[in-house]
Amino acid sequence: MGLLEGRVAVITGGAAGLGRAIVRRFIAEGAQVAIFDRNADALAAASAEFGANAVAVHGDVTRFDDNERAVAAAVERFGFVDVFVGNAGLYDDKATLADIPAQRLGAAFDELFAVNVKGYLLGAKAALAQLRERRGSLIFTASISSFYPGFGGVLYITAKHAVAGLTKQLALELAPDVRVNAVAPGYIETGLRGLDALGQGARERPAPPPAGTFPLGFVPQPEDYAGLYVSLASDAHGRMVTGQIVLADGAASIVR
Repeated sequence: MGLLEGRVAVITGGAAGLGRAIVRRFIAEGAQVAIFDRNADALAAASAEFGANAVAVHGDVTRFDDNERAVAAAVERFGFVDVFVGNAGLYDDKATLADIPAQRLGAAFDELFAVNVKGYLLGAKAALAQLRERRGSLIFTASISSFYPGFGGVLYITAKHAVAGLTKQLALELAPDVRVNAVAPGYIETGLRGLDALGQGARERPAPPPAGTFPLGFVPQPEDYAGLYVSLASDAHGRMVTGQIVLADGAASIVR
């Protein structure tokens, strides 16, 4: 029997990259999942891969009604929700304050924070009644950038620090009914979108650094992080864990 047998999760940004790896691992551990994503093509592909164990919900994490709809879809298909994974995100391509034109700074801030911070808050709010009833858990995707500067730009670093604060505050507010934790990955080879406000948008992924530049000797893949989300969601491994941001950077911060 898997660690998540009988669990039902909503996973945002679940159609590709890290989110899809989390969905795949949750289902392998016995869970059923609502995949919430705005990329219709990737969502259709994910739905085809996971079949009856998943329900696809097309929507925007920055809209509360779309988050509500994702939770409702999971409840309608599977009966309840006891795990919510806030994972959808944007990146700022390491844009510095000096690099961002003054006339675009406000729009860039709003665009990134709407997804990377507000999206988590809206999802948590939409799922809260279900999570309390089920004594479930919230898991957010934080980052090495929740601890250290230099791995993103001024907007991304600030937003990921906000996710760390959000995790701790919600853990305090929602105890003892809901556990709240975050996973903080280091490098991930995914196609994280840039900011439309800065003309970044969807772009070709840069080549990953050579494996030898990573202390563990390999280029991390999304699948390398997914097990941490399973552990935090499970009673077997995570029952005593709340308010924690689990740094999983493969020692990148030590090298830095």
